[in-house]
Amino acid sequence: MTDGTAPTADLRAPGRRRAPRSRAPRRLAAGGVATLAAVLGLSVTLRSGPTPACAASPALAAPPAAGVVHEGQATFYDSKGAGGNCSYPAAPANRLYVALGPDAYAAGAACGGHLDVTGPQGTVRVLVTDQCPECAAGHLDLSREAFARIANPAEGVVQVSYRAVADPPLTGPLTFRMKEGSSRWWFAVLVAGHGNPLRAVDVRPTGAGGWRSAAREDYNYWLVPSGVGPGPYEIRVTDTRGHRVTATGVRMAPGQVQRGSVRMYGRGGAAATRPPSPMRSPSARPDPAGTAPATPSAVRSSGRPVAEAAVEPSALGSTLPRACGG
Repeated sequence: MTDGTAPTADLRAPGRRRAPRSRAPRRLAAGGVATLAAVLGLSVTLRSGPTPACAASPALAAPPAAGVVHEGQATFYDSKGAGGNCSYPAAPANRLYVALGPDAYAAGAACGGHLDVTGPQGTVRVLVTDQCPECAAGHLDLSREAFARIANPAEGVVQVSYRAVADPPLTGPLTFRMKEGSSRWWFAVLVAGHGNPLRAVDVRPTGAGGWRSAAREDYNYWLVPSGVGPGPYEIRVTDTRGHRVTATGVRMAPGQVQRGSVRMYGRGGAAATRPPSPMRSPSARPDPAGTAPATPSAVRSSGRPVAEAAVEPSALGSTLPRACGG
């Protein structure tokens, strides 16, 4: 997991399981080709794992598209309870999650989406929570629990097919978490519980001013560097399938998970009437200066802000990018 201030080269937690035959040879091959490229002055593109349908590049990086079946391979790892590069406070309660390679993670655009993954022994639905920097196109790194649903963990690596899930059932309303270090001068919010990947997040002070567009960072927080004032806020959330909702009463409470009553789609969008009763996370210590972010907390916290919402029909429709080879 990163804090958005100094990305590191290897962001994975220990415990990854790999088939011995596939990992070491890739390392040796990469070293040999790189050396040859340095001597000959050639530009070499290294590729490992199953051959993708088309070459991964920044222009093609996109989450898996709903309705498109992808073929690839799966391994497994253990996040040790952390929420991964998507910055969720913890792994999902059912521990069915997946890390995607850089092309499908798409700088955080895949976070919060779901995949149905089919292997030799069945199908499992997993939540995208993490990035696997060394995974090639088509390579999924599942949680140990998810891998065990589709294959014998002793195999280490198996062939799979998978597809993105459109409008998966929601377990509850949206939640909002202000990043440690947030203040009236520096706004960063994590939105969760949205079902489909998100397209946009806009924010404004409750009942005042125009909407400010937040920019998604690759660690999945939505950022307005100049801040949006002290709050409370209205936050408008749009997903990749055109669903749009607006929640109000979201407070500047760094490190707390604020649970509203609005769902991204489906039933349950009535406004809450109960005032917030948050519990502060022990590690939530905002920067007094309010000018720099801190490392996200790995401890789940809770709170219930007053939230109002209405599902707004969107003319955007579904504009998911086409999958590589799709």
